[in-house]
Amino acid sequence: MTADETAHSAPSVRPRSAADQTLALLRADLGPRVDTNPTALEAARADKSGHAAEGLPLAVVHAASVADVQAVMRIATATRTPVVPRGAGTGLAGGANTGGGEISLSVRGMDRVLEVRPDDLLAVVEPGILNAELNALLEPHGVWWAPDPASRAISTVGGNIATGAGGLLCAKYGVVRDAVLGVDVVLADGRLMHFGHRSVKGVTGLDLTSLIIGSEGTLGVVVGATLKLRRLVEGERVTLTALFDGVRAAAVASAAVTASGVQPAIMELMDATSLAAAHRLLSLPAPPEGAAQLTIQTDGPVAADEASAIAEILREAGGAVAVAADAAEGEALLAVRRAMHPAMETLGTTLIEDVSVPRSALPDMFDEIARIEREFGLVIPAVAHAGDGNLHPNFVFEGPEVPPVVWEAAEELFRAALALGGTLTGEHGIGVLKRRWLIDELGDDQWKLQRDIAHAFDPLGILNPGKVFGP
Repeated sequence: MTADETAHSAPSVRPRSAADQTLALLRADLGPRVDTNPTALEAARADKSGHAAEGLPLAVVHAASVADVQAVMRIATATRTPVVPRGAGTGLAGGANTGGGEISLSVRGMDRVLEVRPDDLLAVVEPGILNAELNALLEPHGVWWAPDPASRAISTVGGNIATGAGGLLCAKYGVVRDAVLGVDVVLADGRLMHFGHRSVKGVTGLDLTSLIIGSEGTLGVVVGATLKLRRLVEGERVTLTALFDGVRAAAVASAAVTASGVQPAIMELMDATSLAAAHRLLSLPAPPEGAAQLTIQTDGPVAADEASAIAEILREAGGAVAVAADAAEGEALLAVRRAMHPAMETLGTTLIEDVSVPRSALPDMFDEIARIEREFGLVIPAVAHAGDGNLHPNFVFEGPEVPPVVWEAAEELFRAALALGGTLTGEHGIGVLKRRWLIDELGDDQWKLQRDIAHAFDPLGILNPGKVFGP
């Protein structure tokens, strides 16, 4: 038989594609942790923003250890495969959405508390632990972790760190950046780095911990965190609400509280549409038509005195004040605010946005939202962490795709926030939804500098490509 005849008679073997080779390497190292079930792949495409990436991920890897994460990143570097770190998928900017040919690297299963040191007010945890679960485990030690996003029952500590989350208690206790001493990070090439410190003070070199916080998985994969804790607050909590004729009046009242120097732990504002929707969802009596509401909580040994002082300020500003009779009633009042996101889903499809302005500019920002509603013919229910000037306008529309008019209105809203001295995002991050406007806030030079920093961490550009900076 000639060589040509032999070649034609031999069975043909199709060469492995790059994707097949990557999957084979992942399975060889990680076995059953590599998930290619269509349901898992579809779920990894989207987060709570309503946005989904194009195409299906190559695989979802359910990491159970730092070594698992390192193995994934080494394989990804060797094969030039993009990797998208992911926690619980509760983000609102599309930052953890995984598209065609990408690896979804889930650290949700890494959910242990590794160390609690009440004497040093620190804990070391894995990134997959849920925010609320962490505080339940810390409570017997007499300590707690202050970041308190509305999604605390379903969001992970790692996700909180990735987006620089805030929450209801940020008015008094700050945001994630104020509550993290150090992070353990796996870089794109698989190296494990320990940034930060365990001491209260530490200024050696550049502050890479703060750089990782809010970086949305573009610099490395957070696999551990040393958290700065607080002792449980002694004394009582007093919760009160104040109804106002409109959202501007409520915003003016919140600014008056801030200016007074009295420091509430929580100060949340709901406009008329969001307040009414939350009441309907929770089967509560309807609030007065057009009424906006401030929900405020004080805590600590002087909580009652602070609440009394705040109530007087609110009454002088035209508010109808009601004070919770006990802790249970106070939690019921806060539940109305925490129900905001599911309440918005009852109105239609929502694009949940996130801008921040100086606290004194809150009334002007709500004026801008009302103007944009009129000009674009949209309904934009909004709530705010009034204690720190962080607003969450919600663009409501029909259908699965964001219509062009919504993006046009969102751009107008972003520009309004920047003009008032604010920022594009206070806690949700940039992800894919806001990357086109990032340069408007940063300017050309800073945008390029930040890109260069990301390149130093990830020279191949395989970590969460297309997020934050985008094309």
